[in-house]
Amino acid sequence: MLLGRVVGTVVASRKEPSLEGLKFLVLRQLDVDGKPSGGYRVAVDAVGAGMGDVVLFATGSSARQTAVTDKRPCDGVIMAIVDTLEVDGAVAYDKARDG
Repeated sequence: MLLGRVVGTVVASRKEPSLEGLKFLVLRQLDVDGKPSGGYRVAVDAVGAGMGDVVLFATGSSARQTAVTDKRPCDGVIMAIVDTLEVDGAVAYDKARDG
């Protein structure tokens, strides 16, 4: 699992029929301090995430392991919205405080 922040959306009016009804979001990968640490990624939203949310996401074949993405051609899925991230005993992110 990886940490990311939702920074955008993708709209595709023509797509593989099995992808109909899915919401696609653009993520920026984060390190445990909440700083950008990698590139951007498009992922299917399986949990109702929104702009600015810090999320957990999976890539590769693991992305097809949710109820929303099962047997669908995707390699990125948002599977959790982060409420709190604690690292070495200190709160690095708190949605109520930082969100």
